[in-house]
Amino acid sequence: MNAKTPAPAFPSVPPQAPQFPPSLRGALCRALLRLTGWRITGELPDVPKLVIIGAPHSSNWDGVWSLAFKVALRLDVRFIIKNDYTKGVLGPLVRGLGGIGIDRNAAHDVVTQMRQQFARRDKLWLGITPEGTRKKVKKWKSGFWHIARAAHVPVQLLYFHYPDRTIGLGPLIELSDDLDADMARIRAYYVPFQGRNRGTV
Repeated sequence: MNAKTPAPAFPSVPPQAPQFPPSLRGALCRALLRLTGWRITGELPDVPKLVIIGAPHSSNWDGVWSLAFKVALRLDVRFIIKNDYTKGVLGPLVRGLGGIGIDRNAAHDVVTQMRQQFARRDKLWLGITPEGTRKKVKKWKSGFWHIARAAHVPVQLLYFHYPDRTIGLGPLIELSDDLDADMARIRAYYVPFQGRNRGTV
């Protein structure tokens, strides 16, 4: 009789990482990930502030598994959204899921607004998809780089690899002052990974 396949390990959450209080949702998401065979690999960095980028982003399912990953570990990972969506009836839900409203009509640009968000918070992990779309693109958007540089925070690489149902935590990158060089080494890291519908090359 074959031994049962061991349940996927969940990385430990370091003390400086922003977290939500314990809840039933966390246990349910851990059970969901186990039942569907998704694994979370790698180590979470012990830093209070960073920008997380996730790729390849080729399907709406990326958001589903990312949310399950976040809730399973009780990680308070935030994302940027138009300010209008954080108001009204759905406002509490959007903010509860991690949405940070940005005023796109404001005098200050998104980078400035996010630098201010980082400055006023003791802890902030911000998630961004650098491709900016589910379609294949030749050039990634550099907004994450500018935000991280302006806020003086590192960039955590996170990948989706659908062939073996893995969400992986890669290296924590300290950015230089050379945008092109940083983008090249980050893009190179993602070459082996395959999203649900495509890779990054």
